[in-house]
Amino acid sequence: MKKLILGAFMFMGTVSFSQDNGYFFGGLESNSQWLMPDEKIGFDTPDDRFRSNNYVQFNYSLGKFTAGVQYESYLPAALLGYSPTWDGQNGIGTYYLNFKNESLDITGGYFYEQFGNGLILRTWEDRQLGINNAMKGLRVKFTPTENLGLTGVYGQIRNGFDVSEGVMQGLDASADLSGLLNIDAVDLKLGASYVGRYQSNGSNDSIPANINAYGGRLDFVANNFYGGIEAITKDPDVIINEGVVESPQLFDGTALQVNLGYAQKGLGINSSFRRLENFSFYSDRYAEGNLYNEQIVNYVPALTKQHDYLLSNIYVYNAQPRLLFSDTEERAGEVGGQVDVYYSFDRESFLGKLGTKLAGNFSYWAGLEATYNYAEQTYDPKFIGDGPRYFRDLNIEVKNRWSSKWSSIATFQDVIIDKGVTEGGPLGTQGDIRAQIAVIEGTRKFEGGKALRMELQHLWIDKSRKNVDRKNWVAGVLEYNFNSAFTLYASDAWNYEGEGEIHYYSFGGSYTKGPARFALNYGRQRGGLICVGGVCRYVPENTGLTANLVVTF
Repeated sequence: MKKLILGAFMFMGTVSFSQDNGYFFGGLESNSQWLMPDEKIGFDTPDDRFRSNNYVQFNYSLGKFTAGVQYESYLPAALLGYSPTWDGQNGIGTYYLNFKNESLDITGGYFYEQFGNGLILRTWEDRQLGINNAMKGLRVKFTPTENLGLTGVYGQIRNGFDVSEGVMQGLDASADLSGLLNIDAVDLKLGASYVGRYQSNGSNDSIPANINAYGGRLDFVANNFYGGIEAITKDPDVIINEGVVESPQLFDGTALQVNLGYAQKGLGINSSFRRLENFSFYSDRYAEGNLYNEQIVNYVPALTKQHDYLLSNIYVYNAQPRLLFSDTEERAGEVGGQVDVYYSFDRESFLGKLGTKLAGNFSYWAGLEATYNYAEQTYDPKFIGDGPRYFRDLNIEVKNRWSSKWSSIATFQDVIIDKGVTEGGPLGTQGDIRAQIAVIEGTRKFEGGKALRMELQHLWIDKSRKNVDRKNWVAGVLEYNFNSAFTLYASDAWNYEGEGEIHYYSFGGSYTKGPARFALNYGRQRGGLICVGGVCRYVPENTGLTANLVVTF
C-alpha cells in the first residue's frame, strides 16, 4: 500500500506539470519538552530528559484524486504522559489515496470515519491526547441521491506504527426522510449502523472470535425544537481486566443516547441523556481498559461542560462505560446526563450596556444500580436505579461587555466527584470530593490590537467530608497581547493549604507569522487528568521547558 501511495504521488505530480491543475497542502507540528528535576514536587527526570512529538503531513490533490502521507517522529521519546508505544519510534504513520466524484468517495490506506454520534464507531486523531486510531484498509461512500447515503469500511485500527490484531468491518446507511417523503413541517433523518470485529480466539471456543454491534438513530428538527435518539447493542463478549480474561461468562453491551433542545433568538436549551452498560469497544480484546485510549473503536466522551480555567480543570469527569466485578470493585457502566441553558439579555440591560450572556450547566453521572453474584460471575442491572454517584457539576457563567474596551466573565462551579475517578482507582469505594470554584476574568482592549487579560480564581474544598484531597487553591493569569501576532503570559496555581504549599507556575508566549505559530513556555505541570472534548489522559507532575511549532501550507 505504501508503494501505491508513493507511486500515486509521483504520477499525480508528473501529470500536474503538464496540466498545472494540482496543488499541495499540509502542515508541520512539533511539540518538544526539556524536563528538569524538581524536589518540591518529587519529580526526578527520566533518562530521556528531552522528548519530542513531531508530525509532517503532505497532501496532493489533482482533479478527483487526492493522496496524502504523514511522517511522525517520537525521538528520543514521546512527551511525558503519552503511551510508551511511541517511545523512540519514527516513520510513516498514515497514508491514503482518495477518489471522489458526485456520488462515489473511495479511500484506500488510512482513513477517519464516524457513524452517528460515534457510539458505535469513530476513528480520529487528537495529538494533544496522543490518540490516533485511524483505520487502515478501504472505505467506500456511495451517495446515489442527496437524500440517501451508504458507507462501508474494512480494515484494522492503528496501534502505534503497526495495526491491531482484530479486523474491523462496518456499514452505515443514512436517509433524509423529509426529502424522500417531501415533508416540510419537520426535518427527519434516519440512520442504521453495523460494526464487527474478528479476532482469532486461539482455538479457545469459550472466547467468541466475532463480536458485532448494531445500532439505529433518528434525528429531527421541528420549528425551534430539535433532538435525536441513538441505540446500540453489542454481542456478548468476555470481560478483560489488565490483559486477563476475568470471567468465563459472556456479557452483552448496550448504549442509549437521547438529545433534546430548543433554540430561539436569545435563548437556547440543550439536554442529553446517556446510558452505557458494558459498552467499551476495542479492536483488540486485550486492549480493554488501557490508560491511553489505544485501539479504541467507539467514542464515549464525558458529556459534561468542558471548562477552560486552571482550577476548574482539576476535578474533571472521564466516562465510565466498563463492566467490572471483583472482590475490590463492582460496576456495570454509567447513566446520567446534562442540561445547558443559554440566555442573551437585550442591549442596554441592567447587567451591561453592550449585552450580557448567561450560561448555566448541570450534569450528573452515576454507576448503574445492579446486584452482583461474584461466585457465579453474573449481575442484574436496573435501567437507571440508584447507583453510586460518580460526578455532579452545577455551574453558571455570566459574560458582559461593559464598553468597546472592557469585557468580563464571571464563573461559579460546584462540583462533586468520586475520588476513584480523579485517581484512576476503584470507583464507589473511596468516597467523594466536593469543591466550589469561583473565577473572575477581565479583558481590556487598547489601540493597535493590544489587549490585557486577567484572571483570578479560587477553589474551596468541603473540609467536613472524609476526602478533602489537597484542600484550597488560588490561581491567577496575566496575559498581554502586543498585537494579533505576539502574546506573553504568566500564570500560577497555588495549592496554599496542601502539603508543601506548592506553586504550579508557568511563563511563556507565542508568536504568529503568516501560516506559522511558535510558542514557548516554562513551568510546573500539575498532575492529573487532561481532557479534550470529554476524552482524557493522565499526566504526571513534572517541570520543564516546552516548545510548540505549527506551520500550515
